Amino acid sequence: MPTIIVSPLKTIAEMAARHQATEMISLIAEKQDFHRPGIVQASRHLKLAMNDIAFAGKDGLIAPQESHVEAIIDFARGWEQSAPLLVHCWMGVSRSPAAALIAALAVSPSLDDDALAQQLRKASPQATPNSRLIEIGDAALSRDGRLVAAVRNIGRGAEYKGDAPFVFSWNDD
Repeated sequence: MPTIIVSPLKTIAEMAARHQATEMISLIAEKQDFHRPGIVQASRHLKLAMNDIAFAGKDGLIAPQESHVEAIIDFARGWEQSAPLLVHCWMGVSRSPAAALIAALAVSPSLDDDALAQQLRKASPQATPNSRLIEIGDAALSRDGRLVAAVRNIGRGAEYKGDAPFVFSWNDD
């Protein structure tokens, strides 16, 4: 069963060690500095510089772009699924849950978008996937609006009350 660990930045070392994750996607502001957990292979760490915004044009901020989503898709398709994939952003609420949905559909395209979004909501009451990443991911993965609709259907997550890393997994059949 493929598994993605979604985490805020400050718990990545703990989550990587606890779940034996050797591959990681970081979706973090351009100048945000952090140390990659030692268990994560440098060659299997994708670092994407972006801010958690839903539209382009904010001064000095980098909105999620098509190139970011293509990188997530390519990286996910190269993921060795015998160990969990660790995906993180600053708080683990918006960019990383969106990337987790995109990665799941990249490796398991036959998944039902609604069921997958419901699984995400069950795993994390706080998750509010970044709408721009979801829209770009929907188009890049040829979901024909199903991913956008599924995320819209689960609605905004519960109020953020602190760090809440979570395990997101699905059956591949």
